[in-house]
Amino acid sequence: MPPPSPRAAAAHLLDQILGEHRQMADLLATGALDRLDAPGRARAQRLATQTLRGMERADRLLGKHLRKAPPLPVMNLLRLGTVELCLGGDAHGVVNECVGLVAGNKRFAKLKGLVNAVLRKVAAEGPAEWAKLRVPHLPKWLRAPLAEAYGAKAVAAFEAAHFAGAPLDLTPKGDTAALVGAVGGIALPTGSVRVHDAGQVSALPGFDAGDWWVQDAAAAIPARALNPAKGEAVLDMCAAPGGKTLQLAAAGADVTALDISDARMARVRENLARTGLNAALVTGDALAHDGRYDAILLDAPCSATGTIRRHPDLPHARDGSEIGDLIALQAAMLDHALGLLKPGGRLLYCTCSLLPDEGECQIDEALLRHPGAAVDREALAALPGIDPAWITEEGGLRLRPDYWADQGGMDGFYMALLRV
Repeated sequence: MPPPSPRAAAAHLLDQILGEHRQMADLLATGALDRLDAPGRARAQRLATQTLRGMERADRLLGKHLRKAPPLPVMNLLRLGTVELCLGGDAHGVVNECVGLVAGNKRFAKLKGLVNAVLRKVAAEGPAEWAKLRVPHLPKWLRAPLAEAYGAKAVAAFEAAHFAGAPLDLTPKGDTAALVGAVGGIALPTGSVRVHDAGQVSALPGFDAGDWWVQDAAAAIPARALNPAKGEAVLDMCAAPGGKTLQLAAAGADVTALDISDARMARVRENLARTGLNAALVTGDALAHDGRYDAILLDAPCSATGTIRRHPDLPHARDGSEIGDLIALQAAMLDHALGLLKPGGRLLYCTCSLLPDEGECQIDEALLRHPGAAVDREALAALPGIDPAWITEEGGLRLRPDYWADQGGMDGFYMALLRV
């Protein structure tokens, strides 16, 4: 069979995310777009991401022209087409292909006239109405606890950052200024390089040479906070996809990268090979791992609610029911990691979550369970680019998507440095 078009592939991604509650990262890892070439994969992913980000607005516009919602695959094509049209897509091409995709499906071919009529109305009226609609809201399962933790005004700022999306952040293996010059980006205060409208990542200068890797600016801070010395034995406890492993290895540490997933560990191996860096790779359960380390970086499994600006599928693929189990796993990993440290060692705990239960509360409770541990507040406060107001009561660092709003924001993250 010939490969699907990027638009057809994007619609299939939406069907899986909204119908099967699967995450886009899992779909991509299992080859959902492998039949497309690199530019096609990038376009399909971009179309699906834009549609998820603007879905609330699309549904409001479509609701004016639909007496009832059609079957999900047809509704997803209408959503995709609406978002494309409202963001400046070519009306003729968008409408014709969406109609053709419905017509080519025996189950839904009879709805091709509906799709044609609705999208033509959207093409005529939608772009002017699009900007008048509110910024899409988070689902109630997430919006309510965030409003309780940060207040309604802050949550509205989070949602604005999510809707705006995220630029591309790079971590340089070597000189930051050289990377800025090569890719045409800007140097961020924390040491990352930000590129707006980057296009195809693998086509950027320095990709093949391994001069940098993709890593959100917030995600690059934990390894810098751990600050490994050359030759130190360091464990990256949940390593995949490997950005923090690369940072630790580039600093000269003797790195062990641990992850439970063979498939995800393959990405760590690929990234190490591309960048010419070295680490010992171990596939296994973090809770069963043994050894003694000078320092440990624990980027614990979490709800990933801090990454919605880059992964707008998350609120649709999840419903919050898994968070209780994640919190218990994080606590168990924290306890086990502290037991793997040498005397005088240090542990950097972090999660890409906006929920305090996965961050600040975890550290509060860990300190009660481990009276010999202490939070190193000063080390985080002294990091370049860190606003002192971001340091939390217990001594951790809270990052939010609305920080650096004028520069494109950052992922939501929490981290704390413990010493024993």
